[in-house]
Amino acid sequence: MSSDLASLGDEGLPPYDVIGFDADDTLWQSEDGFRANELRFVELVAPYVPEGIDVKAALTAVERKNLHTFGYGVKAFAISMVEAAITISGGAVPTGVIAELVEMARTQLEEPVRLLPHVPEVLAKVGAHYRIVLITKGDLVHQTHKITTSGLAHHFEHLEVVLEKDAETYAKLLHRFGVAPHRFLMVGNSVRSDILPVMSLGGHAVHVPYHLLWDLEHVEHDELFTELSSLADLPGLLGLG
Repeated sequence: MSSDLASLGDEGLPPYDVIGFDADDTLWQSEDGFRANELRFVELVAPYVPEGIDVKAALTAVERKNLHTFGYGVKAFAISMVEAAITISGGAVPTGVIAELVEMARTQLEEPVRLLPHVPEVLAKVGAHYRIVLITKGDLVHQTHKITTSGLAHHFEHLEVVLEKDAETYAKLLHRFGVAPHRFLMVGNSVRSDILPVMSLGGHAVHVPYHLLWDLEHVEHDELFTELSSLADLPGLLGLG
């Protein structure tokens, strides 16, 4: 853990005006569903693929190729699964397998929101002292559904679903929120999406790792930042007890 976080001012004032929270795998489970469907994809498609092909790696490669066209989320994942299955099998994969891949995605889209431990009480405690906002990326329809059915929307001053979480996007959001970067703190599970872009603007960030991380969210870096083992530790870090 580093000392990236701002400290209290001379008058004991809070060091931030706005605190942002990521959603997927920070407030509720998300990657679990993708990981289960990746494993099932390998089981279904491998029998139709020539020996020597890494089925999982091939799927990830197709996802990477499609990222700038289809974006993030379950629907983009479904398209990539179908494309990868057809491509690496040379068209040998049967229509029944394709139908099952589509049904897997449909089921994933319909799964209920599963909140991570301590989330409601942490948002209530932090929100009593700070303006808090939600910043998540992915499919607008699915993300909005998760936000509205989570029961958490009332905690946030702003609910933002964005196409990408990069420095340019964060800069536009901070301008909209009316907050200077050095007065903003972002909390999330992805170093690539939640930590590094905010720090590059002069903002602050807290990393709360989740036990699963999508391959395309991994990033090499040498930055130092604050890391917590649980979101439950955030109020204490902020001096809220």
